[in-house]
Amino acid sequence: MVGNILLVVLVFIDQHLHTPMYFFLGNLSFLETCYSSTIMPRMLIRFLSGDKGISIGGCIAQMYFFGFLATTECYFLAVMSYDRYLAICRPLHYAMLMNGRICILLIAVSWIFGALKLGIVIFLVSRLTFCGPNKINHFFCDFTPVIRLSCDDTYVVEMTLLIFSSIGTLFPLVIIVISYVSIIKSILRIPSTTGKQKAFSTCSSHIIVVSCFYGSLMIVYVLPNTSSLREVKKLFSLFYTLLTPLVNPLIYSLRNKEVKEAMQKNFKILRCSI
Repeated sequence: MVGNILLVVLVFIDQHLHTPMYFFLGNLSFLETCYSSTIMPRMLIRFLSGDKGISIGGCIAQMYFFGFLATTECYFLAVMSYDRYLAICRPLHYAMLMNGRICILLIAVSWIFGALKLGIVIFLVSRLTFCGPNKINHFFCDFTPVIRLSCDDTYVVEMTLLIFSSIGTLFPLVIIVISYVSIIKSILRIPSTTGKQKAFSTCSSHIIVVSCFYGSLMIVYVLPNTSSLREVKKLFSLFYTLLTPLVNPLIYSLRNKEVKEAMQKNFKILRCSI
């Protein structure tokens, strides 16, 4: 959380980072901060106090914010890949196609779509009856383990969740794949090795983040839900719930020259002022 908050602050205060790419990165870091806050506090309380209980209302609230933020992150990653596509494949039109108004619109639509779609799913889940045993086989309130505890017919809820999950994850993934196929083609056409390395370095951090997030997400939700794979899926759930928010600021700061320079400059200013 400290790393993500630091990136948000850097993007906000440093004029050199007031570009579309860092505007999207700042929003992603803010989202990751909220994402960590959804699962980590309750988990830490459980470890420290031994109290493993959670109310139905608290569980549904955790499901909503987890699903809403995860869906919004998928859209953010798609927007960031589109931004890199424009910067590398259409550099002459980049300033026109990715101006301030369009950046704000893309981010706003991502937040709104994520909130609305999960709102419908959570409304259906909240109408289910839970008659026990109310023991969730997971370290947080994920949709499938919670829905499985209901004694009602859950077909409508499960189909709605499947449709919205597909729209929220597969559609952004298609955009990401198409963008990076075009980016790779453009990079390969660059004659100089230095030019290829420079072009690839601008999107390599994003590729790593997308691979970690989507790779673990697809293992958890695409593999069959059998008893033998249940523990494996819980293990991979750690990647997109806890590990991705942890490594994102490290990947973007350690592999990004501009972020490192902004960090060093602002630390010097802060030290001098103290």
